[in-house]
Amino acid sequence: MTQSFDRRALLKAGAAAVVAPCLWLAARADTPAWPTQTVGPFVEVETDSGRIRGGHSRGALAFKGIPYAGSVSGRNRFKEAPEVTPWTGVRDATRLGPPAMQGPGTTYGEHEPPYSENCLVLNVWTPAVNDGGRRPVMFYCHGGGFETGSGGQSIQDGAHLAAAYDVVVVSINHRLGLLGYLYLGELGGSEYATSGNQGMLDIVAALRWVRANIAAFGGDAGNVMVFGESGGGMKTATLMAMPAAHGLLHKAGIQSGAMLHGIPKDIATETARRLLAGLGLSPREWARLADVPASRLIALQLAADDRRGPLSVPTPGWLADHPNPPPGIAAMRAKQPGDWGPVVDGACLPRDPFEPAAPALAAAVPLLIGNTHDEAVFFHRDEPEYFHADAAQVAARVRRQLGDTADRALAFYRRIMPQATPVEREIAIETATFMGNNTALTADRKSLQPAPVYRYRDDFRSNVPIKGTDWTLRACHASDIAIAFYNYRMLDLQGNGPGLAATSSAMSGYFSSFARSGVPSAPGQPAWPRYDAATRAVMLLNARCGVATDPNGEELRFWESLGWT
Repeated sequence: MTQSFDRRALLKAGAAAVVAPCLWLAARADTPAWPTQTVGPFVEVETDSGRIRGGHSRGALAFKGIPYAGSVSGRNRFKEAPEVTPWTGVRDATRLGPPAMQGPGTTYGEHEPPYSENCLVLNVWTPAVNDGGRRPVMFYCHGGGFETGSGGQSIQDGAHLAAAYDVVVVSINHRLGLLGYLYLGELGGSEYATSGNQGMLDIVAALRWVRANIAAFGGDAGNVMVFGESGGGMKTATLMAMPAAHGLLHKAGIQSGAMLHGIPKDIATETARRLLAGLGLSPREWARLADVPASRLIALQLAADDRRGPLSVPTPGWLADHPNPPPGIAAMRAKQPGDWGPVVDGACLPRDPFEPAAPALAAAVPLLIGNTHDEAVFFHRDEPEYFHADAAQVAARVRRQLGDTADRALAFYRRIMPQATPVEREIAIETATFMGNNTALTADRKSLQPAPVYRYRDDFRSNVPIKGTDWTLRACHASDIAIAFYNYRMLDLQGNGPGLAATSSAMSGYFSSFARSGVPSAPGQPAWPRYDAATRAVMLLNARCGVATDPNGEELRFWESLGWT
């Protein structure tokens, strides 16, 4: 039996697309919908590294491109970031800082500068500064898997959220891909022991910056909600299992980003060996990686994404000892050389984030977690032929994906979705195996701890058409980002259909109240019950929200019976 869906292809295609604009997106980097004021009057704030000057934006104050750590290039590459070098005078903070090195065309922020290896900057949106306020802090980790993205993407602009709900919003850039997650601990020794988790340690450094500085921005360093969508949710899940992050986050939100497993050290070490071989270096020459241009490293990473280059070529002897995943392993569990993400190194990340149970470090951290109803539509939106498939074509695709369990899965979904088309059933299968099942498992495991869990499913259907088909994006992966940020007026994946404003008001209201008190609530919407594994109460987010009991339970039990969870 083959692995359920090509994890690398699915996540890497999604990683690039999560931060790319929808085909009909009106606002681009050169024509921002809501620019930050870059001429006076300015607002100045003193940080522990120096004074900064911000501007006004959509009813809030905005401070952008603030360094939270020092240089991570040259001899600092693959190492934990040093502290910021303090500056004199007043530093301009009215424009975004650089995103991390990544493939071209994958971020669209307001006047966003070119990619840079030195990308450790953050953005703050707040209603007021130096006013003694103790507002909840909503600290956002951007999506794009572990390879692409930017905290400056326009639909993640935090100004409207901050102004509407009296919260402080923070977003960050951090190292990604090869530069953030190449593991050299087995080759380079103790000096590089944390190398496989530098992207995560960057986020920890940003959280430490928040602890030291957020009071000046009207925020409460003792009430920080870390949340994120897709890869940002995976980063949030990983932080919950990291000793270095313990005490820096007090609430967590995971949007379509349940993550059970990290990357094992042996697989991460094999990736490093392949990279060195591709550069013509022996394992003993690992130190020369500091001299390789970052652009060349990223080129090798991108070649692997396209199944080319040394990172995608099996090393003789290695696969003989590491066969394909056995039947029953879930799509999100299987790791392979050339994947990028947190490495279970035994120290920085001592264990898998949520396997076999929720991490004890997070026992006191309330969790808000969910996914969208039609996640998988997103990954096929540039494939019109996918949506024209007949039953035989769908069956052939599912058999390639699920092997000898395909016929059972097809029969099961025909029974529970009798009115659906074959393509709709395939979308349901992919949604369950990509994100739905792991969202439920994560919620189940976390609910066994003292802190409460609140689970949702986003049911708002986007009206954005898929070119060449009669489909729209529906409630696809990433269609909830602008909705959660109360940025529904920014044209993006969520579209502009009926009920959008009410849905965005509900979702942003639930999220911001959870950040404030640990209990989500929204005016005019139903009370949100605490989640437990027995009843599985799930809030269905829409213009008019409602609570359902175990809405996808039959699906989850089916996949459990096959050993796919």
